[in-house]
Amino acid sequence: MMLRDLAWLVQLGELGHVTDTAAALGTSQPTLSRSLARIEAEVGVRVFERTPTGVEVTPDGRMVLDAARDLVVRHEQLRADLASRLDPDTGTVRLAFLDSMATTLVPKLLRAFHAEAPGVKVVLSQEPAHDIRSDLDRGAVELGLTMNRADDLGWLPVQRERLVVVVPPAHRFRARARVDLSDLAGDDLVTTPPGFGHTALVQALLAEAGVSPRISFESADLATIEGLVAAGLGVAIVPEAFAGLSGSVGLALSSPSATRTIGLTWRTDRPLAPPAERFVAFVRGRTWAE
Repeated sequence: MMLRDLAWLVQLGELGHVTDTAAALGTSQPTLSRSLARIEAEVGVRVFERTPTGVEVTPDGRMVLDAARDLVVRHEQLRADLASRLDPDTGTVRLAFLDSMATTLVPKLLRAFHAEAPGVKVVLSQEPAHDIRSDLDRGAVELGLTMNRADDLGWLPVQRERLVVVVPPAHRFRARARVDLSDLAGDDLVTTPPGFGHTALVQALLAEAGVSPRISFESADLATIEGLVAAGLGVAIVPEAFAGLSGSVGLALSSPSATRTIGLTWRTDRPLAPPAERFVAFVRGRTWAE
């Protein structure tokens, strides 16, 4: 059963005459009659009784006609909703981002994009990198802001961030401007759990410095990690923007590797919807300072 047949059925029910309906639809009377016959054969009942003045809806046909009208209306609404979502000026972008960007890069991006495209709605998901990848794969989001670059996904570098060590306000190195991670070999470390992209960055820096500190606490939230450090529960490596939020002291790292690159990523096996494509073009056309 085709939607076109159902739409024609609804029109016939409204006009009550095959010839008039065929003319209104711009088709022939035999073509309309074959369409009606297909529907009646599929549902197993007569929808209309032919009369000398036209057609009359049967009791069973009334049920078929009501259902057909509902399906046609829902189909038209679906097309309208999709057209609205895909409109580059009024559509929707679905963006996932790392927790650590919730108070830094994401507000900056969204404020600037809203000024450029105030009619576009951005639906946000705040989640770990592995969940961002999963949501991209299943189509739950169109774009991701992450530091995990994948070879099979599109990638646009957006911002490079410095990583610093945060120490408690009474720490022995609190007055230093710069520190080497090897100097902190005896300190407890507060960090993210295994499997997080940030954890891989931290472990690489520790391996470079040849140290393996004891982990005192783990948290998926970098702001929480900074708060634990401020409370004297260890030291941590975090993006510079998190230093001092709860009273910790940020110290520059001597390693040139102490940075992370945040990028916009998306699937390349299908075209981006126009609103998402507009968002990517907007980000690409700006410089997003650290």
